[in-house]
Amino acid sequence: MDKLRFGVIGLGTFGEVHLQAYGGHPAAELAAVCDLDEERLEAMGEQYGVEDRFTDYRDLLAVEGLDAVSVVTPDFAHADIVVDAINSRKAVLVEKPLATTIEDCDRIGEALRANPVPFMVDFHNRWNPGVSRMRDAIEAGDIGEVQMVYYRLSDTIFVPTQMLSWAGSSSLLWFLCSHCLDTLRWLLEDEVTRVYTVSRSRVLKGMDIDTADYYVSVVEFGGGARALIENCWILPDSNPSMVDFKLEVIGEKGGLYFDPSPERLLKSTGREISTVDTYVCLRVHGKAVGFAVESVLYFVDCLQAGREPMVGFEDGREVTRIVLAMEESVQEGQPVDL
Repeated sequence: MDKLRFGVIGLGTFGEVHLQAYGGHPAAELAAVCDLDEERLEAMGEQYGVEDRFTDYRDLLAVEGLDAVSVVTPDFAHADIVVDAINSRKAVLVEKPLATTIEDCDRIGEALRANPVPFMVDFHNRWNPGVSRMRDAIEAGDIGEVQMVYYRLSDTIFVPTQMLSWAGSSSLLWFLCSHCLDTLRWLLEDEVTRVYTVSRSRVLKGMDIDTADYYVSVVEFGGGARALIENCWILPDSNPSMVDFKLEVIGEKGGLYFDPSPERLLKSTGREISTVDTYVCLRVHGKAVGFAVESVLYFVDCLQAGREPMVGFEDGREVTRIVLAMEESVQEGQPVDL
């Protein structure tokens, strides 16, 4: 059976996750890569054995025989690439968020109606083993009807100051809270009806990075459940792990408590202590594993089987709509109904 040929647009931290995933799937061939940074483009092309390398994504989309693309560009730089990929009849896997305006989401929707190609938004926490087990327990009725949720997803200050060169052009709501919102919609099988969000901007703006330090949100669902979401980008770099993730779901008959932080390995060299990922994306015996890899492998499986991916356009659009309501709530200083 011929392999499916994939291109990856955007070769930053998560772009490399996509490269690792496609490179390890028996039905996938890495056919082309694209990045604005020529040095990184050449390095990634060499490392993963990809000869077709481009700095313009339109050149990548013109590669003959290309079946699908991953769009792994910064949060604000998805829409044009996604629309052009759809119009070139390529299957698309796009990193969250789908887009940062409703207008851009709807442009993508129009392109999909005109060219109904396979399409998926990479909300990869649906493949997180702990989150998946929580959903199983909720569906089984183990804790009864969900009443309240506490969700903390935060990063150390390393992320906006060193890992992301474009943090000032995005926010925690797009980078982290979008994950939280999709996770909650999936866990509760319910839609958000109201949000109230507050934030503060002091530390990062003092470092000339024009984005908020943290957001705290109360999110109300149609079925009556309430969620408190915390997202912070100024945790100290001495934090036990770069990502701080806690999720608690309280039902009428019990609770579920998920804390993946112990899954991360601490490495001490005598001079410093650092964390080693053992959960999200890592290599075991040379093979890429972890839930961030599993979502990409799932996309390949869907294309191979002719199956519609579980996380589609409407999921991405709804998360964008909720984030925009959160931004409005911050500006207005009051709750916003959806």
